[in-house]
Amino acid sequence: MDTRSANTAHQKTAPAGTAPAATRYEDANFVDTEKPVWNYSLLYDHDIAAFAAGTHYTLYEKLGARPLDVLGRPGYYFAVWAPNATAVSVVGDFNGWQQGAHPLFPRLDRSGIWEGFIPGFAQGQLYKYNITGYQGRVTVKGDPFANYWEKRPATSSIAWEFKYEWNDAAWMKQRGKHNSLDAPWSVYEVHLASWMRPDPHDEESYNSYEMIAERLVPYVQELGFTHVEFMPVMEHPFDGSWGYQCTGFFAPTSRFGQPEGFMHLVDKLHEAGIGVILDWVPSHFPYDAHGLFLFDGTHTYEYADMRKGFHPDWNSYIFNYKRGEVKSFLISSARFWFDKFHIDGIRVDAVSSMLKLDYSRTEGQWEPNEFGGNGNLEAIAFIKDLNETIFRDFPDVQTIAEEATDWPGVSKPTFAGGLGFGMKWMMGWMHDTLDYFKFDPVYRSHHQDKFTFSMMYFYDENFMLPLSHDEVVHGKSPMIYKMPGDEWQKFANLRLLYAYMWMHPGAKLLFMGNEFGQTSEWNYKSELEWGLLRFGPHKGLQLCVRDLNRLLKAAPALHCAQFASDSFEWIDLGHRDDCVVAFRRKGRKKGEDLLVLLNLTPLPRWDWTVDVPGKYYTKELFNSDHSHYGGSGDIYNTKIARKLIDKELQTWRHTVHLPPLAALILK
Repeated sequence: MDTRSANTAHQKTAPAGTAPAATRYEDANFVDTEKPVWNYSLLYDHDIAAFAAGTHYTLYEKLGARPLDVLGRPGYYFAVWAPNATAVSVVGDFNGWQQGAHPLFPRLDRSGIWEGFIPGFAQGQLYKYNITGYQGRVTVKGDPFANYWEKRPATSSIAWEFKYEWNDAAWMKQRGKHNSLDAPWSVYEVHLASWMRPDPHDEESYNSYEMIAERLVPYVQELGFTHVEFMPVMEHPFDGSWGYQCTGFFAPTSRFGQPEGFMHLVDKLHEAGIGVILDWVPSHFPYDAHGLFLFDGTHTYEYADMRKGFHPDWNSYIFNYKRGEVKSFLISSARFWFDKFHIDGIRVDAVSSMLKLDYSRTEGQWEPNEFGGNGNLEAIAFIKDLNETIFRDFPDVQTIAEEATDWPGVSKPTFAGGLGFGMKWMMGWMHDTLDYFKFDPVYRSHHQDKFTFSMMYFYDENFMLPLSHDEVVHGKSPMIYKMPGDEWQKFANLRLLYAYMWMHPGAKLLFMGNEFGQTSEWNYKSELEWGLLRFGPHKGLQLCVRDLNRLLKAAPALHCAQFASDSFEWIDLGHRDDCVVAFRRKGRKKGEDLLVLLNLTPLPRWDWTVDVPGKYYTKELFNSDHSHYGGSGDIYNTKIARKLIDKELQTWRHTVHLPPLAALILK
């Protein structure tokens, strides 16, 4: 029988929301082959139209390998987009990887989709697509929509259907409260492989998702972080890419077990009241032979013009955002993790590289857009559609941009001319703050502007303050060794920096190991230096971070209006030579305000006076020099002297003692 006529039986348009069922299958619609492959479709005309238009955002329910029962015969339906192919077949261990033994059939609608049903194909079997494409070039590719892959270095896709019973109904019901912009945000950034290993020195040693949950969840809960952010968990071939060179956009990596294991990890975090953010990389992909590059023998997923299609920084390829099918693929990927894995947010990697055509390119290496500018108009449209879709379908989550330029409105709504992200990483704050703290305190008085400049532009965006993995690799040194002075001063400086960070408006992000003063740069091949917690200064630093997290949650002034301009007020910037600054975090109710004093030198300041309009402060809530934290423990303010010096303006003069290299927080 002619396979083309068989395929037309399923080109009828179905009502929106109606799914094809096996009962719609008719005997006349199968193709007899030596090893039968029935030409059955899960795709309706409206699916094809939306796919091509770039508006089909649930492709993970249509393409790839899907379990199906046809005429009482269980098997798997396969569908793959290969628009330049002349032949496609499913190969695997089930047919000895024999090309053509189980062919797929092209749809007549010119969608470029090849499809078919293989009876008897079962969950857990390995497969790939053997594609004859451009100029007869044969490629053997993994499934772009696979939900499970072989553990690297093997590269086959694995047929899989999720089976998991979630226990996070309570979290899902009220997660909007935890993920809103006025909630406390303290994010612990984690690389799953190297946070902790069964064998600390064996890079092939991995904890399972279940073992990670058993160890990570109570740790994060004890330290008081509100969210974890996982560096990319999507399947990737090379450990050294840290997950940022992804080949499986719909699959958690098999390094740690089955997909349900990752569901279990998310579930346990939610049960503990901890949100989950995933790094997601729509900016580029690697050239591994089994991946998306030259998928059907030519440029299918990437731009054909390498001035737009090749990323010089990462030796990888850039998605063709102009192509509707690619846009549908990417937004479906983002939506998949919210839908199937209950995540609470995505942090979109390398947004700057997507926005600008001249990113990391010199003159002659890029071509202006149709208006003569350097913006990638197709990528901009894609980003806006991405954010609109996520917030429409999951209004209680967040999207976060890693964007390092002065591009306007990154975290503004699209209806207001913005890109539509919920938050943006505050890279300027990170660079200025680290530059300032690296100075010997003797010279800090000359660089106060670096310290204070962030408040000149903070309210332009909804900022997240990041001290991420990028700051502790490639010769940048661990956080503790960025600090000047002897060992005591290094720890005092780092506690002071964290206290300033937690008191600064905005969300916080801290990379694993930074919370206890890791003494070596992060190495993805080993694990964190957990043995350091035997030593007082490291344990004290960890306790300091714990208490800052507790204060962040307990004090509404620190989060209830963290992106509003009236939530912050400088109180004293007039003591530049002394390197003492004071500011107020302002709550919405009486008694919520906090006064923050920072002594940025190793000299104690006895009987220091600070004049504060409107309110007076009576209690020391936090002192980063506390002996519990490894500080000197010599200077506390059990009583705070105060005097009304201007009755008309209600200005109060407070007299306090400032410990060296320390932060005081007064209520």
